[in-house]
Amino acid sequence: MTYDVIIIGSGPAGYTAALYTSRAFLKTLVLSGLEPGGQLTTTTEVDNFPGFPKGIMGPQLVTDMKTQVERFGAEIKQEVVTGINKGTVFTVTTQNNEYTAKTVIVATGASAMYLGLPSEERLKGKGVSGCATCDGFFFRGKVVTVIGGGDTAMEEATFLTKFSPKVTIVHRRDEFRASAIMLDRAKKDDRISFLTNKIVEEILGDTEVTGIRLKDAKTGEITDYPTQGVFLAIGHKPSTGFLQGVVELDPKGYVVVKRGVSPLAAQTETTVPGIFAAGDCVDPRYRQAIVAAGQGCMAAMDAEKYLEAHGTEVHA
Repeated sequence: MTYDVIIIGSGPAGYTAALYTSRAFLKTLVLSGLEPGGQLTTTTEVDNFPGFPKGIMGPQLVTDMKTQVERFGAEIKQEVVTGINKGTVFTVTTQNNEYTAKTVIVATGASAMYLGLPSEERLKGKGVSGCATCDGFFFRGKVVTVIGGGDTAMEEATFLTKFSPKVTIVHRRDEFRASAIMLDRAKKDDRISFLTNKIVEEILGDTEVTGIRLKDAKTGEITDYPTQGVFLAIGHKPSTGFLQGVVELDPKGYVVVKRGVSPLAAQTETTVPGIFAAGDCVDPRYRQAIVAAGQGCMAAMDAEKYLEAHGTEVHA
């Protein structure tokens, strides 16, 4: 069986795309990966997704999206995609199977890069976060730490001063990758302090973050530094490795989309006609669930228009 559309990914972008394609009576398959739901599954309370005045837990939001998609007949398979080939139709290969489709929507997302510490993994959602915009609100009045030395670290730290009386930027070197203007802005804020030449050895705390253990990069001295929140700002990695040689990626691995200048032009089509992309695998700037959902809607509508333009029968 050849699907009208195969959607790769099951976060807000993927599920929203599936909602729109399945409601348009397009035969839709969602390949969710081994960890369905993307970054929302590692988020505790989501307060900034419209329609939930009391907030909603991240995993519950993903479950509700999945239920809504299934209501309209989309198939969902928990498989990891390893490649895409273009012929008369697209062949999408997973670890165990091959599926064919007339169009493909890539919504594989991106993940915050972490330090790889067991304590960091254990305390995710309990004081450890990879997104200040998502979680900063929950740290009102608390002392927090940002790990990193680039523009993202400066941006996150500046944002966190809206909620926290003290934000410390911890960097493993004494020189920063951040642009001069971003670094200067952070240095001028008296709520932001800096610890340089410090390597995070451990996140401290049992049920919530209480501090970090630091190693001095020059002297080797170990010290414990109290903090109530740790925000990782050492970069994001888009989940696009399987697209190497398939569509154009930018130097950081994000999918390049051809944003047409005409109001009626597809905004989510990749450099390969018939392959569309949405969400955090395209967007290194906003990285918000609501933005990803909006782009998922756009990709679905672009795919539907593509099918119509190529005279492809729509399944009823």
